[in-house]
Amino acid sequence: MSHTTFQSPFGALTLMAGAEGLRRLYFPGTAPALDPAEPTAPEAVATEAVLAGACAQLEEYFAGHRRTFELPIECSGTAFQRSVWRALQEIPYGATTTYGTLGRQLGAQPRAIGAAVGSTPVPIVIPCHRVIGADGSLTGYGGGLERKRALLALEASGGERGAFDAALRERQLTLI
Repeated sequence: MSHTTFQSPFGALTLMAGAEGLRRLYFPGTAPALDPAEPTAPEAVATEAVLAGACAQLEEYFAGHRRTFELPIECSGTAFQRSVWRALQEIPYGATTTYGTLGRQLGAQPRAIGAAVGSTPVPIVIPCHRVIGADGSLTGYGGGLERKRALLALEASGGERGAFDAALRERQLTLI
């Protein structure tokens, strides 16, 4: 499996792809040790194209020019997880939903929805950050709540990078 690093506004994201599509996106400091071995030639061409496309679309997203991702995704998971990930991709840019709403939509308990959302293999591309608590609070996020807050601020502002940066700075100032 090929991999690359994308320099996002909140650090290096590690992207992994197979010949059929993007498989994983890891936040800074969370990627496993990666094997530097190169894939076979036919797979290398396909995976490099997937990774290049993912980096280009992430760049557009963080610049406020992309609202949906059009990437082949090759995620393994249970049928239930895949149904939740498909539902996440239907949440419009700039909008949020709750675990309970997704649960009612899919006929599942909010806790099961939460577990599937938490196991999203390509966050941001599959917008798991758009799911919030029933009371409007930000709940767990694999990239950390400060990143979730910043992504939601970016989208709520219609792609204004300043809103994203302000949301990140707000959290950093709170820690000082």
